[in-house]
Amino acid sequence: MFNMDFTKRVVIDSQALQWLASPRQGVWRKPLAREEAEQGHATSVVRYDPGASFSSHNHPGGEEILVLEGTFSDETGDYPAGTYFRNPVGFRHAPFSDEGCVILVKLHQFQAGDDQHVQIDTNTARWETGSGRLRKIILHQFATERVALYEWPAGEQITRHGHNAGEEVFVITGAIADEYGHYPAGTWLRYPHGSEHAPLAKIDSLVWVKSGHLPVN
Repeated sequence: MFNMDFTKRVVIDSQALQWLASPRQGVWRKPLAREEAEQGHATSVVRYDPGASFSSHNHPGGEEILVLEGTFSDETGDYPAGTYFRNPVGFRHAPFSDEGCVILVKLHQFQAGDDQHVQIDTNTARWETGSGRLRKIILHQFATERVALYEWPAGEQITRHGHNAGEEVFVITGAIADEYGHYPAGTWLRYPHGSEHAPLAKIDSLVWVKSGHLPVN
């Protein structure tokens, strides 16, 4: 088990981690949280070398993907950086990448009853007004869970707030900070239930945020 204590705040600069080989040739990963070696809850940054592929498989517990670089593909099409997926239990595909790609992947973390298949190209999706000068794209909502992408202008600070059922953040571009530290692009943060902070964008930033989904005790 690795980073599976959801009562603890976790900060990982994925850019500072080495790529580890997966069971599939040409597919590499940087584990951020993992329940077991090859099954159960897992959050990772994954890299496909050009031409790398996985055989067809399903997704017990669901699969959530954000394409960070390159083009991710399966038998349904080719998906550029900025594409967000939710593949529920029962969905099967055989992913590959002709040109190579880097993706953020979360496995086996869907709530019971969340069976929606989601595919959003954030490059063409409509931005909405968020808090202050932020802009947002709501990617998914189910029960208390909410997933969104934020454009965060330099110098904009969010009022100190608490995290009911926790929050996860992945800094895609730019850099943010709060009273606990500074987080450059590639940083993954997990804030436990009941924690608080007042984050600030140090420079113009693009940030993925997932909230309301972690255990409360």
